[in-house]
Amino acid sequence: MHIHIRIYMVKVISLSDEAYTKLKSKKIGDRSFSDVVIELVDKKKEGSIMDFFGILKNDKDAISSFEKAYKERKNIKLRNIKF
Repeated sequence: MHIHIRIYMVKVISLSDEAYTKLKSKKIGDRSFSDVVIELVDKKKEGSIMDFFGILKNDKDAISSFEKAYKERKNIKLRNIKF
């Protein structure tokens, strides 16, 4: 005979409506909110280049600087090509 007993420590936290909605959108199937939180926290620890996708979309100065640097780099490459 085997008996398995699981004791879960429950903590109550408060979330804004916006935070709850976003967390709930990550909850798929029968996954618990704890599972989702653990996955999100672990994902942040690992890091991914995709974490930065769109991070500067509203930073007009950064976009302008990148465009300028890209154009300058492109012009340098074109000038160094021998025909």
